[in-house]
Amino acid sequence: MGMTGVQENGHGEMGMSDFPLGSKNKYKRMDSVFTDDDDQYQLEKRKKSTRKYVFGCAVFASLNNVLLGYDVGVMSGAILFIQQDLKITEVQQEVLVGVLSIISLIGSLAGGRTSDAIGRKWTMGFAAVIFQIGAAVMTIAPSFEILMVGRILAGVGIGFGVMIAPVYIAEISPTIARGSLTSFPEIFINLGILLGYVSNYAFSGLSAHISWRVMLAVGILPSVFIGVALFIIPESPRWLVLQNRVEEARLVLMKTNENDSEVEERLAEIQQAAGTADTDKPVWRELLSPSPALRRMLIAGIGIQCFQQITGIDATVYYSPTIFKAAGIEDESKLLAATVAVGVSKTAFILIAIILIDKVGRKPLLYVSTIGMTTCLLGVGITLLLMEEGSISIALAILFVCGNVAFFSVGIGPVCWVLTSEIFPLRLRAQASGLGAVGNRMCSGLVAMSFLSVSRAITVGGTFLIFSVISALSVAFVYKHVPETKGKSLEQIELLFQDEYTFQGGEVQLEDVEHLVQK
Repeated sequence: MGMTGVQENGHGEMGMSDFPLGSKNKYKRMDSVFTDDDDQYQLEKRKKSTRKYVFGCAVFASLNNVLLGYDVGVMSGAILFIQQDLKITEVQQEVLVGVLSIISLIGSLAGGRTSDAIGRKWTMGFAAVIFQIGAAVMTIAPSFEILMVGRILAGVGIGFGVMIAPVYIAEISPTIARGSLTSFPEIFINLGILLGYVSNYAFSGLSAHISWRVMLAVGILPSVFIGVALFIIPESPRWLVLQNRVEEARLVLMKTNENDSEVEERLAEIQQAAGTADTDKPVWRELLSPSPALRRMLIAGIGIQCFQQITGIDATVYYSPTIFKAAGIEDESKLLAATVAVGVSKTAFILIAIILIDKVGRKPLLYVSTIGMTTCLLGVGITLLLMEEGSISIALAILFVCGNVAFFSVGIGPVCWVLTSEIFPLRLRAQASGLGAVGNRMCSGLVAMSFLSVSRAITVGGTFLIFSVISALSVAFVYKHVPETKGKSLEQIELLFQDEYTFQGGEVQLEDVEHLVQK
């Protein structure tokens, strides 16, 4: 005798005849619904937690870059008061401004080997300590010579910091967000520049003897937060694998990736990359006698770093008061107020790059950036050369200078650091990225130390015409030597350079990786 309305379904389960529980039915058991909802909730919860954690790591790792940005911004105004207080010559001004970039290459060169020895995060802490000592010496310096000692120490610290931050962030970031997160150091450089400009304006009312010392002393504050950060952020999982600390690397990857399958996939890729490295050959020997693939990486990485600086961005930032004075602004407070507009433009437009870099890719942003910079640099040169001093020339000069730093921030500013942190093989990444940072800092120093002398010889406008020609060459360089790396893991990017054909089309697709893997 059976129950009315109840029948056995095809899977041995009893269900209501009107609502069979067969596998093809759209209705589900209530306990199954609850289980699915719970799994989805846990997945979303982990995603949010992972994103917050990686975001926090990227922020803390980028704090050293605030120090570089602040120094660049604050020195543009502080140098006016240092000249009045210490009575330094024009050549001494150039040396004082440019020596930080030149000396920072020592930190960048040593940073790669140091980070391979003691780890990525402790290298960042070491950088902060050296900078703090240098900033303290500069603050109390009674003479130009002592000021230079502090400047040299600060330069070494900055060299360590700017080299290691992008490498660390690239190594902990999930593939889908790596471009945006690795751009954070450039954001913090821009934030530091803006804070430097604001500091100039805020303390310009003090006496010449006190004002520049207060301006430089404020730069010590960010490094205090770096000390706190060291006890929060993890070590790079890729460095941990190189040290055979695989379980620790797995724990870090579980915090920085959204699901367990991706964790195991990434860990396997890292172990394979570490295992295939030629450990018998010293890193520097490999860099000095590179294979064809590594040579293409070095050309792309070091080349884009050099073009970032030889187009004159640091000269524009360091000497923006000089540029605006050439356009016709004479009052010091107005000069410093105009530089704040430059800082705001540079900082605001970096946000566009953060939003777009993982959506449209690295290469399109580089094209927009380099073409826009070329146009604005040409505009600055023509304005200063052909127009008489007055309100129109002042407005155009401010417009073109702000446009130049805006286009810089949209593309080549952040993208060059992203590229150099992701294109090199794991075993070579830190020291090869250090070479890129050396090229960057050397070009920055040469431009900063020669800008006033060259401007006096061929005028400020003539100098900017030269910058515009160099910027035009950077467009061709991007087309020829820079591949697209959007959406690929660090280990996949390494494969892109194995075959020269990947550069011929200008853009690299996923099929390129599949082609190379099959080979």
